[in-house]
This record gives sequence, C-alpha cells and structure tokens, in this order.
Amino acid sequence: MTTTSPEPTATESDADVLVDVRGLKVHYPITKGVIFDKVVGHVYAVDGVDLQIRRGETYGLVGESGCGKSTLGRAILHLEPATDGTVTFGGEPISTLTGEDLRRRRKDLQMVFQDPMGSLDPRQSVEALLVEGMKAHGIVRDAKEAEPRLRQLLADVGLPPAALKKYPHEFSGGQRQRIGIARALSVNPELVVADEPVSALDVSVQAQVINLMSDLQAEYGLTYLVIAHDLAVVRHISDRVGVMYLGGIVEEAPADGLYAAPLHPYTRALLSAVPVPDPVVEDTREQILLTGDLPSPAAPPAGCRFHTRCPWRQETHCDTERPQLRLVEIDGAGAEHKVACHWAEQIASGELQPHAVAAQVDEAGAQLAADAEAERIVDEIPFA
Repeated sequence: MTTTSPEPTATESDADVLVDVRGLKVHYPITKGVIFDKVVGHVYAVDGVDLQIRRGETYGLVGESGCGKSTLGRAILHLEPATDGTVTFGGEPISTLTGEDLRRRRKDLQMVFQDPMGSLDPRQSVEALLVEGMKAHGIVRDAKEAEPRLRQLLADVGLPPAALKKYPHEFSGGQRQRIGIARALSVNPELVVADEPVSALDVSVQAQVINLMSDLQAEYGLTYLVIAHDLAVVRHISDRVGVMYLGGIVEEAPADGLYAAPLHPYTRALLSAVPVPDPVVEDTREQILLTGDLPSPAAPPAGCRFHTRCPWRQETHCDTERPQLRLVEIDGAGAEHKVACHWAEQIASGELQPHAVAAQVDEAGAQLAADAEAERIVDEIPFA
C-alpha cells in the first residue's frame, strides 16, 4: 500500500533529468539559553524530499506559506546547507561542492527572487548589476566588452537600452523583476529557480512577466523551477506540478492531470478553494474546508503529516506510518501521477467517504512561540 515509486533508469537519468534530488532534508536547530546556547529541538523545514526536474521543462512547486517551498529551492541551489540527502545536477553531485568548485558551478544555477527591490543593490546601476556576475564568471572583462550582450538582454526582457544607466528605485515593480530575470540570464544558466516571481506584482503585470518567462525559456533553452502559492499561475506556466505540505511533497503529476484529477486530500482541498467563474459549477462542485492550522514544523505530526486535518483520516496507518510518494493506477490518473497517501485508491473510488474533523490545538507550536517571546524579553532586559 505504501510502496515507493520506481527508481528512474540510467537512460532516463542521463538524458532527461537535469536535477535529481534524493532524500533532501533541511533542519534548523532551535537554541535556548542566555549565555550558552543549547539545542532544544529542530525546525523540519524540508524533511525527505525526492524530486526530479527534466531538461527544458517547467516544474511548478505549490503549497501554503510555511510548507518549505522556498527552503527547498534554496537548498537545491546550495544557498541553504542541507542536513541530509543529495542534489545531482547534470549527473554531477553538487550538494557536497565547496569553495571554487561550487563558485564555478553556480554559473549554471541562478535564482529570481520574490522581492525584486530587496534583491537588487540600490547603489548599483542596472549596468553594474548585470556586469558583476558576468565578470565574476569570466564571461567578460569589463562593461565595455559586455555592452552588446547587455543591450541584447534588456531587449529580451522588454527594457530600453537607456535603462542601463538607471538605478533600481527608478523602475516599477514589474520592470525591477525584469531586471532580476535579466541578471539571472546574464551568465547563461541551465536552471533558473523562480521563487514567487510574480506574487509582489499587480495582476496585469503578472501575466506579462509569466509570458516573458515562457518566451525566454524557448529562446534560451532554460529549465525552470517555479515556486508559487497561486494555483492559476502554476497551471499556466508549468509542465509538471508538485504539491508540498509541511516539508514533503504529497502529490506530483503533469499540470493538466493534477488539476483535472487531484488525488491527495490536501490537493483536493487546495483546488476546491479556487473559485470557478460559473455559478452552476461553483454551487455543485466539491468544496473541502480544512479545520485547524498548519502544524508547527518544529513538531510535525507522526505518520502522515496531513492526518490532523484530513477528512479521510483512518485509524490504521495514518497516525503511525508516513506514506511514500508512489505511482498509482487509478482511472483518470496519468501514468506519471504520484501521490503520498495510504488510501488514494479507496478515496478515488468512493469506498472511503469524508468525515468531520475536530479542530486540534497545536500545543507544541504555541509553546515554541511563547518560549521565543520570553527569550526576546529576557534579551532586552539591561543587565548590570
């Protein structure tokens, strides 16, 4: 019932998979103490993720705030140290690279950050921002040599050449995000991790940036990992979608298949929250209202991480055994549809029906918050 998905063959790994993540974990220590810090626990931000991204595709990663999406993206790029697990890029392990080897490899892995103003140095002109990475990786020697490439980059992202002499504060939010995209492309990367690339932008500007990213992918042959919480954005841009909950991926499928036939209870709840612009469909479709808050990642539930909020929870397996992401054979589900649920087949067939879920108080999370506040107050006391 909880068999793991089969390992990809060597041919698939070598030819198709650009990024291969196995058992990735990122745990942050929780320390306590005034003079000497003592580790009293860990925040399990990412806890055992398996993920493969194929060359030239767009992989969308969705989930609610605090589930570990951004941490996973940063860990893949080696911006966050991994506690355990491996990341392989183009057949080469990169999770263990350090120093000069890591610096050289960073040319192939770039990131577009959520807040364009926060990720651009306000004291540097656009020209300096773009040239900096190119000089660091030996692509050009100076700004004069880089000028043709800079003009082409600005044209590709829809900005005039005059923008080179301006500073970030002189642009709108959408234009700053275009500069961030141009900076990522300046070193000719193979993988671009876009962390909430349009969440800070107006809806009209979001469509422009999304379409721009699609055009640039076709022009430069890019591979994208797009992290977002907007399900409509992810569906529009992604080839495959992974749904993340409390540090782990609970469902993965081609975008059309996942939106047409969600199998995991959490995915079904997410999609049921998206309004449909048809009153007849809206009144008759399945609507799942989750009870309670997301448990604390410092004290995740045993067994299935979602069982404390799941309308299909069963007394066997759910509370004690963590389900593995596995391929399923269910009518309406594609051959690549994976789900981490003990009862996916029974739920899809209707054999199991949803039931009421009693709200549970996250006592561990509340205690951690209280301890953190107490420590903050103690730190502010002016001891003699």
